[in-house]
Order: sequence, then C-alpha cells, then structure tokens
Amino acid sequence: MARVSLFFTLFFIGLLVQAQQSDRTSTIDFVEILNGDIAETEYYYQNNWKILREMAVQRGHIASYEIIETVATPEAPFHLMLITTYANKTQYQQREKHFQALIKEKGSLALLNDKKPSEFRKTLFNKEKATHWK
Repeated sequence: MARVSLFFTLFFIGLLVQAQQSDRTSTIDFVEILNGDIAETEYYYQNNWKILREMAVQRGHIASYEIIETVATPEAPFHLMLITTYANKTQYQQREKHFQALIKEKGSLALLNDKKPSEFRKTLFNKEKATHWK
C-alpha cells in the first residue's frame, strides 16, 4: 500500500513540475566588464551580440534576447546578463548551427578600438537550458 501511495505522489509531483514548465529555454551569460571599459564593452555587445540576435529573431531562430545591466558585488562580480531565449527544443538544439551561419553572414567583429574582446570583458559563467515556468 505504501509503494502505491509513493508512486502516485511522485507521479503527481512529476505532473505538477511538467505543468509549470513551458517549451521556452534560455541561455544566460554572466559578464564582467574589465578595467572599467564600459564604452568598449557596450559598443561590442550593441554591434555584435545584439545584431546577431536581431538577425536570429527575424529568421525565427530564437524567440527573444535581452541584455540586463547590474551592479557588480564581491559575491556576484558580473555587470551584465546576456539572455537568449529559444521558443522550443528545436530552436535550442540548432542554436550553434544557426549562430555560426549568422556570424559568417555578419562578417568581422565590430570594435570601438583595437582592443580584443578578452581585454575588456570576461564571461564569468554561463547557464544553459534554463527552463521557463508557465
């Protein structure tokens, strides 16, 4: 009797979790701006990352994107959160293929100065497959 009760409890918890999740999946990059180089970092993301996401939205490769700025702290030393959201598993699974094609189409990186991206920004960590609740 206890096994049947446990089975039904786990079954209903599984249904509840599944009901709370949508098909959308996001990736989130947590970026630190190095050496106070805000202008270079802003130019880089506006003229590269954002353009690629605009192209991806237009072609139906992603659902949305967002750049969120925050104050860095010792516990969370990032300044930006870059969020790319995919409408479904198919978009997510094809993300690398799609972005490689878009990068090739866009061409070379647009930089404000002669600095390499690694000199003015650093991705501290990345979260893949962040699922959305309904």
